[in-house]
Amino acid sequence: MNEEKVYHGSCFCGAVQLTVRGNPEAMGYCHCESCRHWSASPVNAFTLWKPDAVSIQQGSDNIGTYNKTPVSGRKWCKTCGGHLFTEHPSMGLTDVYAGIIPEFPYQPGVHVHYQEAVLRIRDSLPKLKDVPSEMGGSGVEVAE
Repeated sequence: MNEEKVYHGSCFCGAVQLTVRGNPEAMGYCHCESCRHWSASPVNAFTLWKPDAVSIQQGSDNIGTYNKTPVSGRKWCKTCGGHLFTEHPSMGLTDVYAGIIPEFPYQPGVHVHYQEAVLRIRDSLPKLKDVPSEMGGSGVEVAE
């Protein structure tokens, strides 16, 4: 019997509860200016899921949205301001921030937008100029 894994996550205050099911399409670190600014961090740990693998269990009416660009809809809790996920419709993926799904076994595989990095991480993972070619990027690697 193949049992699908389910992981639970929430915002900072717990008003918004979500689940992710199965396995993500990719995991890694984003170094782009937008993610850094949004997360108030030098790097953002991402997990990318097909949209149907992500479901809101509680508090959907408490989710705010901000679209800096048409390629990303950033979501947060209206009560505590806790960041939840970013929808990327052009890629057909949803980035559920690794930090909000504590039981998920996060295993990064790539650094994206590494040419924008302000914190150099020497971990032998591939460092891409932008994003993989499968996601519409160049797939070009840059030096660690």
